[in-house]
Amino acid sequence: MRIGQGYDVHAFGEGDHVMLGGVRVPHERGLAAHSDGDVVLHALCDAMLGALALGDIGTHFPPSDPRWKDADSRVFLRHCNALLRERGWRVGNADVTVVCERPKVGPHAQAMRETIAADLGVGLDAISVKATTNERMGFIGRGEGIAALAACLLVAA
Repeated sequence: MRIGQGYDVHAFGEGDHVMLGGVRVPHERGLAAHSDGDVVLHALCDAMLGALALGDIGTHFPPSDPRWKDADSRVFLRHCNALLRERGWRVGNADVTVVCERPKVGPHAQAMRETIAADLGVGLDAISVKATTNERMGFIGRGEGIAALAACLLVAA
């Protein structure tokens, strides 16, 4: 077994939605990011990569590379999953926490779980997505951005 953890954060910017866990969530603002800014998938990718000491998402998908401009982060997740599989590992379970004041994550958490489970080829019971606020403290509490933390257990395939 191997365990990895990941963290990602993005500031709010122009737009009318945010991507979270591969799901389009309506919001009065978008996220400032090179790709689609999906903090859930970015944190999860970092957890997966970290578990195998393969660097971070920026190493595999550098923001300086124009190929990844506005990219769907599900491409990143599938790539990371392929790297695991090639090395004889699979995701045993993953737990993600979204930290934001808004948008409300709860109504979309099930869809996020389903999307992530499908992309990783694991059962729904292996994926957890939950949310918390920052109690109106700091940049997240002021509504300036959104963050996600992820933990991932890898098991031999």
